[in-house]
Amino acid sequence: MRLQELGYAIRRARLERRLTQAQLATAAGLSRTTLNQLENGLFPDLGVKKVLAILETLGLDLSVQAVPETRRPDYVRMACNTANVSYKIALTEDELIRALLTGKLAAGKRPHLRKLLDEAAPELLRGLVGEANKWTKPGRVKKNLEKIAHDIGAARRIADWLKTA
Repeated sequence: MRLQELGYAIRRARLERRLTQAQLATAAGLSRTTLNQLENGLFPDLGVKKVLAILETLGLDLSVQAVPETRRPDYVRMACNTANVSYKIALTEDELIRALLTGKLAAGKRPHLRKLLDEAAPELLRGLVGEANKWTKPGRVKKNLEKIAHDIGAARRIADWLKTA
C-alpha cells in the first residue's frame, strides 16, 4: 500500500462520516492543511502516531499483513524505470505520483515525463493511470496527465490510450 492510497481511504471515510477536514484535523490533533495534504497524496512527513490518531477518530484500524505471493504489477515503478533510462538524475516514484495528482512537474523532470509519454507502451501508461486513479477523485489523473503532455509538448497522442484508461 502506498501512502497515497491511505490518504484517499481517509478521505472516503471522513466523507462517509460527514466530517469536514477541519473537524477531523481538530479531533486528531493536527492542522487542516496537513490533513488536506495527506488526503491529496501530497502529505508531509507524517508520523505513525498522527496517522493512528486520524484512523482512531474515524473508527478505522491499521493492520499489517503478508504480501500476497502473486503481486499485481507496480506501474509506478515500471513507469519511473522507463522515464529514467537516459538520465543520470532519476525521476522518483514520489515525483511521478505528485505530478499525476497535481499536474505539476518537479524541477528538471520535464525530459523524463516526455520520454515516458513518448516511448512507454500504452498498456504501461493505462496501468499507471489506473493505479493513480485509486488515490484521487475520478478524472483528476487523466486531466493532469493531459495538462502535463500539453505543457511539455509530448509528441504522442495520449488521447487514444487515455480513452480506455
